[in-house]
Amino acid sequence: MNPNSPCPTVIEPVRVVGSPGLTGWLRDQRLSLAFTTYQSGKLFLVGRKPENGLAIFERTFNRAMGLWSDGQTIWLSSAYQLWRFENSLAPGQVDEGFDRLYVPRAGYTTGDLDIHDVARNVEGQVVFVNTRFSCLATLSEQHSFTSLWKPWFIDRLVPEDRCHLNGLALVDGQPRYVTASACTNNPEGWRHRQDDGGVVIDVVRERILVEGLSMPHSPRWYRDKLWLLDSGNGTLGWVDPVRGEFTPIAVCPGYARGLAFVDHYAVIGLSRPRRGGVFGGLNLDARLSREGMTPRCGLIVVDLDSGEIVHGLDIQGPIDELYDVVVLPEVVRPTALAFNNEEIRYTETTEGLSGALWRATSCR
Repeated sequence: MNPNSPCPTVIEPVRVVGSPGLTGWLRDQRLSLAFTTYQSGKLFLVGRKPENGLAIFERTFNRAMGLWSDGQTIWLSSAYQLWRFENSLAPGQVDEGFDRLYVPRAGYTTGDLDIHDVARNVEGQVVFVNTRFSCLATLSEQHSFTSLWKPWFIDRLVPEDRCHLNGLALVDGQPRYVTASACTNNPEGWRHRQDDGGVVIDVVRERILVEGLSMPHSPRWYRDKLWLLDSGNGTLGWVDPVRGEFTPIAVCPGYARGLAFVDHYAVIGLSRPRRGGVFGGLNLDARLSREGMTPRCGLIVVDLDSGEIVHGLDIQGPIDELYDVVVLPEVVRPTALAFNNEEIRYTETTEGLSGALWRATSCR
């Protein structure tokens, strides 16, 4: 599938099935999860029902991809816009069983930048990976984006996806590390280096930190370590910045993109490898076959101490590919508004001590 094409109409029903201990883990960690699938243009929210069953909520956003959240705010990239959601419920307020109501309060039209990872820096400014223009960027009041940084081997800003810049890690609230599929400076040149062209780049020192990876994604700084997904090889691991080495700690049963952390756990998004095309024929295919693993689409929870998969969430149906996942701390059961029904028109909230919320039942 071409990720730049419109989202297909999903007719076959989607089933989301959690492993037996997943709801207990969400309860113990006091969190919910959010993840995106650009294949069918969905934002999924995963929480708990009062009886401790899984609460799955989904909303439609065309080619939903990059996510960032602190539990109160969510940033979401879509086909040609970047959206900011805010929770409109007061602390302790519950509405129809939900303790978070994420409402899209601002949308920025960027054009099709193929935005991948999204983050918010220490100043509160949103920073995103502008994959089509091979740079890090932020929002502009007049234009599609403002460039913040580009790799030194990219000679100019043009919409040619020259190196497939995709992942962003902040350290102390500022951009520090990025991932790219190859150090190439010609239009979509990275497509010829999928097996071993992947790199981790130190943005501050302007140098290659690690090379020889396969389609790396989702670099994240956590507990004084740089973690990432070597997606084409199917592994989660960490980087030694002194030796410039990637140390894998876990094998992922799928094409891994999207990485979040809580306590001593990693939450990873999985996609099924494509048959042919850009992501087909990677080392991952042979590895899964060799280790007797069936490719999965969904989420896994990995124990960082042992490297074992301890919980999972499987997606069954027409969805094969995910992009990003975030943790929503101190959230039990989240919901969100979108644009494909009248609910967004007739839901209103106000500031104040009561955190009042109204829903009209008819047109005015």
